[in-house]
Amino acid sequence: MTPPGPLSWDQLQALAPPEPDRIRGATNAQAQLRLFCSSESEVRVTLYRDHHAWCPYCQKVWLWLEERQIPYRIRKVTMNCYGDKEGWYRQRVPSGMLPALEIDGRLITESDEILAALEAAFGPLERPLQDPQVLALRQLERRLFRAWCQWLCCTGEAGPASEPAERHFEKMAHLVEGALAVHPGPWFLERFSSVDVIFTPYLERMGASLSYYKGYGLRQRHPAIDRWFTALEQRPTYLGTQSDFHTHAHDLPPQMGQCLASGTQAQIACARLIDQGPWLPAADASIPGPDDQDVPLVPSAVPVLETRQLEPPGAALEALARVLKHRQTLLAVNPHGGAGLDQGLACALTRLVSGEACPPPAGSAAGLRYLRDRISVPRDMSLHGARRLRQALESTAQLDPAAGLPSGHPIPTSHRRDQDPRRFALA
Repeated sequence: MTPPGPLSWDQLQALAPPEPDRIRGATNAQAQLRLFCSSESEVRVTLYRDHHAWCPYCQKVWLWLEERQIPYRIRKVTMNCYGDKEGWYRQRVPSGMLPALEIDGRLITESDEILAALEAAFGPLERPLQDPQVLALRQLERRLFRAWCQWLCCTGEAGPASEPAERHFEKMAHLVEGALAVHPGPWFLERFSSVDVIFTPYLERMGASLSYYKGYGLRQRHPAIDRWFTALEQRPTYLGTQSDFHTHAHDLPPQMGQCLASGTQAQIACARLIDQGPWLPAADASIPGPDDQDVPLVPSAVPVLETRQLEPPGAALEALARVLKHRQTLLAVNPHGGAGLDQGLACALTRLVSGEACPPPAGSAAGLRYLRDRISVPRDMSLHGARRLRQALESTAQLDPAAGLPSGHPIPTSHRRDQDPRRFALA
């Protein structure tokens, strides 16, 4: 029997949901204006943040604005590792640093100074930043940050050289757990506050990078941090800014100079799972291992815990809509754009929305995998939408009779200019 062909582009477009309300709806990475319950005439704030919704300091300010529901405009700027900084921004901010914030005509850089200015203008998020307990917790966050950098970037293969850095990180993480245990709830203070906002960007990046490069499960090893993340994942504000392990694991090295893998079996298994899937619980429970030996994935043994949030309805259709919006540009920038990639992408999207296998044209697997590896969360879509799309792209690529092994265009480690946003911004 001949396998079914893909849905037509018109049929796929008919399945795509309408564009959500970016201005007054849920927190999202695509908005250029956020009003909440205000009118546009009330906007006093403009946030300059990165196109990729990746910058940790931008995320901190972004999340604070969303939690306090301060109306604001967004202007997006390219981070250096993704492409050339926009000239208009260099004129506005000669250093080029991000984030920057304009409030009542005054321009401010440095995320801590931005938060202080926002607090002065609109009031604190639960407790003032200069509250003695808040100050102590902010200092703890910096100590944890330094311990993470030391282990991630300055010690490589597992062994005596890396053990002190790992032990020091463990010590700092236990201190964070102790701080979380002071109050009965999941937060650092009695209620969600600026402290939680300040810890969010780097705890998120620690969970991803330590799993990928060290085989270390931050949430599994530290239950109080896991409870904190689980509570955070109930907040729509956080879900709109949340990235995923794949995005962080590959966008961190150009920013930090290097991220050194430990080379342990656990680390290799984590990296393979994050890179090659399966990304969905229902997918095959093994991944290709060295010498074509399958590596079984026992969830309790492989420290990859990206989220505890159940997949919300509509994740696959969200991914469908986002791909259709940028389909022509995605095909144009793909170095494997020939070999029937347009039809191969239609096959993958058919798999995404129907669950039915749809073999792509021979030779299209490399292009599908190139796209799979360059989905960026939350720039493109939510974590769950990205999981669905990555799985559909990889499952379809595996049906290519000429698929071979992973794409011939590996993800760069010294820059990410394969993600230059200019062509997408123009589109």
